[in-house]
Amino acid sequence: MKVADISSLLEKIAPVSNAESFDNVGLLVGNQSDNIKGILITLDCLEEVVEEAIHCECNLIVTFHPIIFSGLKSITGKNYVEKAVIKAIRNNINIYAIHTNLDIAKEGVNYEIAKRLGVHNLKPLIPKIQGIKKIQTYVPVSHVENVQKALFESGAGEIGNYKNCSFKIEGKGSFLPTENSQPYIGEINKPEEVDEIQVSVIFEDYKQYKILNSLRESHPYEEIAYEIYTLENENQDLGMGRIGELEYEISETDFLQKLKLSLPTKCIRHTSFTSKKVKKVALLGGSGSFAIKKAIAAGADAFVTSDIKYHEFFQAEGKILLADIGHYESEQFTKNLLFNYLKNYISESCKMVISEVKTNPVKYFL
Repeated sequence: MKVADISSLLEKIAPVSNAESFDNVGLLVGNQSDNIKGILITLDCLEEVVEEAIHCECNLIVTFHPIIFSGLKSITGKNYVEKAVIKAIRNNINIYAIHTNLDIAKEGVNYEIAKRLGVHNLKPLIPKIQGIKKIQTYVPVSHVENVQKALFESGAGEIGNYKNCSFKIEGKGSFLPTENSQPYIGEINKPEEVDEIQVSVIFEDYKQYKILNSLRESHPYEEIAYEIYTLENENQDLGMGRIGELEYEISETDFLQKLKLSLPTKCIRHTSFTSKKVKKVALLGGSGSFAIKKAIAAGADAFVTSDIKYHEFFQAEGKILLADIGHYESEQFTKNLLFNYLKNYISESCKMVISEVKTNPVKYFL
């Protein structure tokens, strides 16, 4: 397998175009055409992790947090970022980052937290908007089935748990082929009317290139009429955080104990108890204090995240239990998520290793 093959697999679960604009994801160091000897999966790509990859004979590191986040004006080894990059380049090691695009994925970071906590019936806490588009095209009746099938196979027409969704309207298409045209139907310089079907399907924006290629390959016309609209609809699958329910309601004390053991974490910073049972739970791995009000509005009994500042704890106002479990702790099992995903597509002949380096920069004095 080549680096490009793994990039393609990772794009299926978390397309690069789904990352936040401030983020830096995809192949950060290396060459897509390199043959893969082994893959090391990590949360952070530090110099020690690159050394681990060398020791394990892995020449591709898949990291959750990008080691290169802002631009590098020089690479001299003056900080931890440059040291890791230098060591990777010197040892022909590729580095691929998958960050906020995995945060919002349906079975991404927050799905993994929910699975370990036993939170079910998940929905995005902050659904992605303006990520859904609609394409309308006009097809002669004889080719509607072929065009529609091609659009579906390229990923159009998927709404929640439903596939192959479309809407069709019958009508008449009119045109006049000019001298340089090669019409599929009609004659040059002769007005023509054709029985056509308007086919409408929705799709996620990152699929647009593939869908347009499928349309061009399946449509019989020399010039294809189509329109694409960006919709304001909320995405039912993609978004920051998740919200769902425990199987049974439990006390706040029992919930915190469950949280401490399930992830696990040595320390939970939390707000005062609300004296309510916990049933509905909001989750947002990493720094998620920006979603406190969203969690309250969604009716969550508890919100699990990290990096909550002192004054942000006041936003709970007795309406919700806020639980700050630590940034590393909230994302630590992302390595397992990526490992379990990739192993379904990679043969046993390709070595794949979960990093054993503890990259958490925060220590606890107990």
